[in-house]
Amino acid sequence: MSGSEPARPQDLAGQTVVVIGASSGIGLETARQVRAAGGQVVMAARDPQRLERAAAEVGPLSTAILDAFDTDQLREFFADLPAPVDHILSTVGGPLYGPLADLDLAETGRYFGERLAMVLGIAKYGRERVRAGGTLLFIGGTGGRRPGVGMSVIAAMTAALPALTANLALELAPVRVNVIAPGFVDTPLSAALLGDRLDARREQLRASLPIRRVVGPADVAALAVHIMRNEALTGTTYDIDGGQQLLPQ
Repeated sequence: MSGSEPARPQDLAGQTVVVIGASSGIGLETARQVRAAGGQVVMAARDPQRLERAAAEVGPLSTAILDAFDTDQLREFFADLPAPVDHILSTVGGPLYGPLADLDLAETGRYFGERLAMVLGIAKYGRERVRAGGTLLFIGGTGGRRPGVGMSVIAAMTAALPALTANLALELAPVRVNVIAPGFVDTPLSAALLGDRLDARREQLRASLPIRRVVGPADVAALAVHIMRNEALTGTTYDIDGGQQLLPQ
């Protein structure tokens, strides 16, 4: 957690935060920080064993097995929530890279459809469960902002989420809607994507980033908690990349 801004003690006391994708990485760390700030957490994730381990550590109000890409499950999950909750965070979704020649168009269509439907589903079914002034908060990314071979799909998704969020912030008001857009974050997902190249990537970032260290889940979680507690923030995308976008390609 070095370098992150911890949540102020007990400043989420009496509040309930739903974390979708809570079993590892940014979701799990956000659940930890919400609890440290006095809040209650509803933890949802797809993998039962990982969720059970995470819940044993955090001590949530409740847990739920949830495939957030299944809109029927999303609807049932929110229908079963005690109302109101204060905030909903979704960390679900990973990147899809590949040059045009290698893309499976059916897979690409599913990728877009599932991710956009998930965001819209959380907005549609979650809006009635979030109090006025609470927030829907999504995790996006900055990686697709620079053009490059193999970046077409992730670039389109990177551009779509902030636009969707800004429109939802108007339609769902006074519920707030925001996006956090990390660069590289040292999470289990990053480890799975990079494999044996992970250590080299860490060293490259430590040497090149203006902050001289790698962004971790605690950094992103601290930003998430800040957005939850600051009720003047809506319709905006918040970058957190340690200055990665400032570097030349």
